[in-house]
Amino acid sequence: MKKLIIGGIGILCLFISNPVNAQDEDKVNFSKEELKFSKMDASPMDLAMYKDQNDKAVARVIYSRPQKRNREIFGKLIPYGEVWRTGANEATEITFYEDMKIADAVVKAGTYTLYTIPDEKEWTVILNNKTNTWGAYEYSSKEDKVRINVPVRQAPNTIESLSMAFQESNNGADLLIGWDDSYIKVPFETVK
Repeated sequence: MKKLIIGGIGILCLFISNPVNAQDEDKVNFSKEELKFSKMDASPMDLAMYKDQNDKAVARVIYSRPQKRNREIFGKLIPYGEVWRTGANEATEITFYEDMKIADAVVKAGTYTLYTIPDEKEWTVILNNKTNTWGAYEYSSKEDKVRINVPVRQAPNTIESLSMAFQESNNGADLLIGWDDSYIKVPFETVK
């Protein structure tokens, strides 16, 4: 029994006194074929989370963040009057961890695709039942759960990357979606 304990301590000392640095290529023998990572996405994925006062998750949005890069965004890059995935790459998804009220509709807890139809003065915000989609190519209004119209607001400064955040409100939270020189507020109420 003593030999086993001493042997275990000896091995532990060996690991502590001789650490392996994974970034030191001289000590790690990986071939280049084994380590193929993709480049950083031009529109990286991000998420916005809404938690209640007890730090319990209520809603989460996962989206990709395209960049302005001196381009005219709304009405040009993102055409007015057309369904948009509300981001880049995969369509934006919103998950509710409890039932929520949006306009006059109660939306059950679950995951939905968040599409929008931008226009100059207002956007149509759509929660759609079909998830795991690329772009808006598979969009079908037959899968719509809720549609609401919200006014476009002037941003106080230029928003370089598409950005989303939850802002607490009296009965729940507003999802802020902003890019370029404008933003919208999408109201969500918790169902009590």
